Amino acid sequence: MDHSRVPVLEALEEFRRRKDVVFGPPGHKQGRGVDPRVAEIVGLDVFRSDVLSLNGLDDRRQSQGVLSQAQELMADAVGAEQAFFSTCGSSLSIKTAMLAVAGPGEKLLLSRNAHKSVISGVVVNGVEPVWVHPKFDRDRHIAHPPEPDDVRRSLQEHPDAKGMLLITPTDWGTCGDIQGVARVCHEFDIPLIVDEAWGAHLPFHPGLPAWGMDADADLVVTSVHKMGGAIEQSSVFHLQYDRVSPEALKQREDLLGTTSASSLVYMTLDGWRRQMVEQGHDLLDAALRRAGRIRLAAGDLPGLRPMGQEVVEEGLAASFDPLKIVIDVRELGISGMQAAEWLRAERHVDLGGSDTCRISASITHADDDETEKTLLDALVALTEGAESIERRPPVRLPEPSALELEQAMLPREAFFAEVEHVPAERAAGRVAAEMISPYPPGVPAIAPGEVITDAVLDYLRSGVEHGVLIPDAADPSVRTLRVVARH
Repeated sequence: MDHSRVPVLEALEEFRRRKDVVFGPPGHKQGRGVDPRVAEIVGLDVFRSDVLSLNGLDDRRQSQGVLSQAQELMADAVGAEQAFFSTCGSSLSIKTAMLAVAGPGEKLLLSRNAHKSVISGVVVNGVEPVWVHPKFDRDRHIAHPPEPDDVRRSLQEHPDAKGMLLITPTDWGTCGDIQGVARVCHEFDIPLIVDEAWGAHLPFHPGLPAWGMDADADLVVTSVHKMGGAIEQSSVFHLQYDRVSPEALKQREDLLGTTSASSLVYMTLDGWRRQMVEQGHDLLDAALRRAGRIRLAAGDLPGLRPMGQEVVEEGLAASFDPLKIVIDVRELGISGMQAAEWLRAERHVDLGGSDTCRISASITHADDDETEKTLLDALVALTEGAESIERRPPVRLPEPSALELEQAMLPREAFFAEVEHVPAERAAGRVAAEMISPYPPGVPAIAPGEVITDAVLDYLRSGVEHGVLIPDAADPSVRTLRVVARH
């Protein structure tokens, strides 16, 4: 296919050339009605490019198939049979993918280290989750993706499961054996969905971990805004084989998606695909070399312990995305959250992630010598200034087995049940009616339907005292919990 073409961008160019006058949404009418004070900050071109796809970039009756052409080009670029653009981010795309595979009351295998958007999907569609627990790294206190044998055991226990959802790469860049998991799923004739939100760049360089479509996954969801060059909320479904119906996928997406899709998302997805096909290898090659330099330099700094290929050599992950700079900071006597807060306040450096143990920075094709120097200078300053950071009460991290809670009710049933709020001191043994997700990274410590334990409560309460954010709990202080009412 001709990857120099960018159908959506070309349609905008033609729209501007025609100088159409619009009498429908958006109400700002390509920036004519925008408050100049807003335009001064946001930029008028953002509004000039905000055009309806239908009867704007494309015509209702004489359609040139602008969007479908762009999607066909995307599929060809990454080796998928079909691709579908989504403008609601991968949080919605994952819910859609789950709905396309399993319906209410049906079983779906899920990695338990899933982001809250996955647990939300379980609540929305009413599936019965079969949790496949991740491989836990005791030294680093981090969860890596489950392995093929874990999936096989779950499918032997639940042969009626309709599919498997695997999250890889994780927020910390560790990757699962997609091909091995796909092989197991296909032996049981079920599809493998891969939540590859952090992996949109993977198809475009051989030095990166395996891309889901190349590793035999059936349906892969990517967030292009995370590691790619499209704006926020840019997501793509990639589909191959016949285990997931493209018709069902489109209908489920129509059920959940917006009817006012942003042309800005479509345009930037279209343009990013062209950039990656034409220049992606060289751009990512430079990014990989840059990440390598940063990781080496960080490893030479006192108190910092970067994670790298050793996590694969130790047998904890199938592969590792080297563009994720993940650094354990515990030897500095502070948490990752404290390090991230200090770097933002003192050095104006905003990191991609942090938790009780570590910080992470994503290196992409957009980084240059200046951003590389800024990050390294900031890390040097952190090691020199760590003594001045006020010590906080430690987060009491539980044993890995303590994080595997009993599922007493279906998440949907618990979420919509009659509830009551009980003090944390009396919550152990009760069934949760809410998600409680320490942020970052947003993986629920407690999901609806799970039995609350003292160990997890101790972890959450100590986390709040330390400064962990828990934005989705009814009581973010976790002094009280929302539980299923007793009759």
